[in-house]
Amino acid sequence: MHIPVLLHEVIAGLDIHPGETVLDGTLGGGGHFYAIADRLGEKGILIGLDLDAQAFERIDDVLEAHPKLTILTRQSNFRHLDKALTDLKITGVDKILLDIGLSSFQFEESGRGFSFQKDEPLLMTFSENPEEGSATALSIVNTWDEQALADGIFKYGEERYARKIARGIVDARKIKPIRTTTDLTNIILASTPTGYHHGGIHPATRTFQALRILTNDELGNLTEGIRVAFDALKPPGRLAIISFHSLEDRIVKTLFREYADQNLGTLITKKPIAPSDQEISENPRSRSAKLRIIQKN
Repeated sequence: MHIPVLLHEVIAGLDIHPGETVLDGTLGGGGHFYAIADRLGEKGILIGLDLDAQAFERIDDVLEAHPKLTILTRQSNFRHLDKALTDLKITGVDKILLDIGLSSFQFEESGRGFSFQKDEPLLMTFSENPEEGSATALSIVNTWDEQALADGIFKYGEERYARKIARGIVDARKIKPIRTTTDLTNIILASTPTGYHHGGIHPATRTFQALRILTNDELGNLTEGIRVAFDALKPPGRLAIISFHSLEDRIVKTLFREYADQNLGTLITKKPIAPSDQEISENPRSRSAKLRIIQKN
């Protein structure tokens, strides 16, 4: 079951009013989408984007519960939300939410290799049908040289054993191609010290994160997505972003600060909002979430 992260904080921080136009750029499990719909009333417009086509199968309950609300959807990466708005003939938006984390469905049901706890093909693509020739985790681990792998795992996973893991990957693929999440997880376990296997997080967590970021150009998406989202806002519109690791939060913090320093925006959150102890207890995946909100001047 998908549990939306920081739901109360997002809704309160966006300060949604009936009749507004609101864009959810990352439908995911639909939890935030449903809560936003509840606050828009019959005259509002709610727009949902997601690159994953399966996300749209999970919002039928929103459509049924709000038959008079104008609900528009497009299969699109949020970095292209300007094009999606043009297609939908929407000229400005009051509130925008970008939840950069994976949904529970992507971890548990996509079958695309996001979780090291399942034995699945090593794809890690957000799109169900990636374009021919586009990167997958499978192509990265089987074709990148050892130095590139080590650099990528270290930079995007902040993995201290990146070089050992990269060496293990290269040695393993000389014997046979690395095809599944289980193949990769076993290589990581064999390449890292035994003591590393008993820490707070699974030894494969950071490598899987790095490969997912590399496969989907997640940091590039976020950087461009913030710029087009801020441009799409009508003053005094608000942009809320939930990030899940320091690389993402650093980008959000830096760009929001740039807008504030240029007097283009006002920081609603001076410091990121984190989940409460109760939320972390009920939904452990929320533990690393950070919410930042900016208002357009």
